[in-house]
Amino acid sequence: MTILCYHSLHPTWESPLAVRPDAFAGQAAWLRRNRRVMPLRDALPQLDARGRLPRGHAALTFDDGFAELHTHALPVLMRGRLPATVFLVAQTLTPAGRPVDWVDTAGPEPLSTLTPDQVLEMRDAGVDFQSHSWAHHDLTQLSEAECVRDLRDSRELLSELLGVPVPLLAYPRGRHSPHVRRAAARAGYTHAFALPERAEDVDEYAVPRIGVYRNNGPLTVRLKATRPYARVRTSDIGAGNVRRVKRMAERLRLQRR
Repeated sequence: MTILCYHSLHPTWESPLAVRPDAFAGQAAWLRRNRRVMPLRDALPQLDARGRLPRGHAALTFDDGFAELHTHALPVLMRGRLPATVFLVAQTLTPAGRPVDWVDTAGPEPLSTLTPDQVLEMRDAGVDFQSHSWAHHDLTQLSEAECVRDLRDSRELLSELLGVPVPLLAYPRGRHSPHVRRAAARAGYTHAFALPERAEDVDEYAVPRIGVYRNNGPLTVRLKATRPYARVRTSDIGAGNVRRVKRMAERLRLQRR
């Protein structure tokens, strides 16, 4: 019933953003058995007024375009025939590149992103690519004109590289505001995706997703694939949230009887 958002798949990077590859493989297998995983573009017309997909449906997205997606995500997606969308930081694909300086938790080694050749290989394998802005700035801290320039530059570079239109945007860190949403529309996007920490208004430029993080166990991920984001909080699953997740799981089990 929801759009799931991953970031990196990394075996040793102890960050909320880095789901272990074996954990992702297990989650993907569960989704393949229990959900109809839809291409993101096909999912958009199916969303209700609260940003939820029909019961039994899900969509997979990845933010940032970390290099490990080529190593660890692509084989799992191909093996399971699972559609997925990767949102790319466009400046990382330029000749000068861009360092990954936007994460709060440093990796065991310098973090890297997909190369243009890897992007094209994954595209040819069926992975969809869309925009995660030009430089992964907090767009809420830019003026509307600066946002338009950043987002338009990203869309145009990615469209040229991929040879297809790029109409979808994921806000860096999920952050947006009225002027950021206006800028996304002015820059030529039809939809933009957030990562809300609490219930918020939903429209084409504030489509909710739910994050999947390193410490999310199988039960949490299953609930996230079932419930809206505001009902299952994200990366910090402490004792109180564990009890809450168990209560929700019991209610869900009873509903299915």
